[in-house]
Amino acid sequence: MLDLLVEPLQYGFMQRALIVAIAATVVCALLSCWLVLIGWSLMGDAVSHAVLPGVVLAYLVGAPFAIGALLFAGIAVALIGLVRGTTRVKEDAAIGVVFTTLFALGVVLISKNPSQVDLHHILFGNLLGLATTDVWQVSLLAAVVFAVLVVKRRDLTLFAFDRVQAHALGISPARLSALLLALLAVTIVAAIQAVGVILVVAVLIIPGATAYLLTDRISRMLILAPALAVASSIVGVYTSYYSDASTGGVVVLAQAVVFAAAYLFAPRQGVVTAAVRRSRAIPDKGDSEVRVA
Repeated sequence: MLDLLVEPLQYGFMQRALIVAIAATVVCALLSCWLVLIGWSLMGDAVSHAVLPGVVLAYLVGAPFAIGALLFAGIAVALIGLVRGTTRVKEDAAIGVVFTTLFALGVVLISKNPSQVDLHHILFGNLLGLATTDVWQVSLLAAVVFAVLVVKRRDLTLFAFDRVQAHALGISPARLSALLLALLAVTIVAAIQAVGVILVVAVLIIPGATAYLLTDRISRMLILAPALAVASSIVGVYTSYYSDASTGGVVVLAQAVVFAAAYLFAPRQGVVTAAVRRSRAIPDKGDSEVRVA
C-alpha cells in the first residue's frame, strides 16, 4: 500500500499535478459555497465557457493565457450585465446568449488555427503536462482568491442571505456582487489549468452542492467543501495515474461520487436516510391493530 502511494510522487509531473489539483479545487470549493447559496451556478458556467476565445488568442500571440482568460471573463460579465440591463431579456437568457456566443467564437478561432492550438488541453485541462511556472501561477491566483474570500466571508454570507440587511449595515451589495464576479473570473483562470474549460464548472459547483446537502451551517460548509475537494483531488490524481485516464475528468468524477453519496446518505437531506426515517416513523398496520386492541 505504501508503495502505491509513494511511487507516483517520484515523478515531477505527478507532484506538479497534485499541487495544482489541490490548489485549484480548494479555492473553487470555497467559492462554490457562495455560488450555490446565491444561485449563481449558471453564472459560473457562463464565465468558464466565455474565457475560451481569450485563452486561444493568448496562445496565438504567445502571451500568458491567464491574461486572455481574465480579459474575456470581464467582457462576458460586462455583456451579460449590458443585455440584462438594457433589454427585457431575463438574466438566464442573457447568460445563455453571451456565453454560447463567446464559446462559439473560441471554437472558430481554434478551427482556423488547428496546428497552433491544442484543443484537447484547453477544453479538458492538462494536469500532467504542467510546467513549474504553471504551478506558481495557479498557486498565486488561488492564494489571492482564498485570502480575499476568508477576509470577506462574513460580508459575502450576509450578501447571500439578506441583501437588504447588508445594505442597511452600510455594505454595498453591488460592490460585493462585483467582487464575487471578479473572484469567480480569477478562480476560473486558475482551475482551467487543472480541468479545462468544459469541466471547470463542475469543480465550481459540486463541492458546494455536496456540502450544502451535509450541513445547514455556512461555517461548516466552508470547511467541508474544501476538505471534500482535497480528498477528491488526491483520489482522482492517483486513480488517473494507475488507470491511465484523463486526470481532470477523474478528479471531477471523484467529486461526483462524493456528491452521489451525500445525495443518498446525508444525515438530513439524504434520499435513503429520509426513506429510512419515514419507514421508522410510520408504524406497521398490524402493530397499530395490536395497540388498539
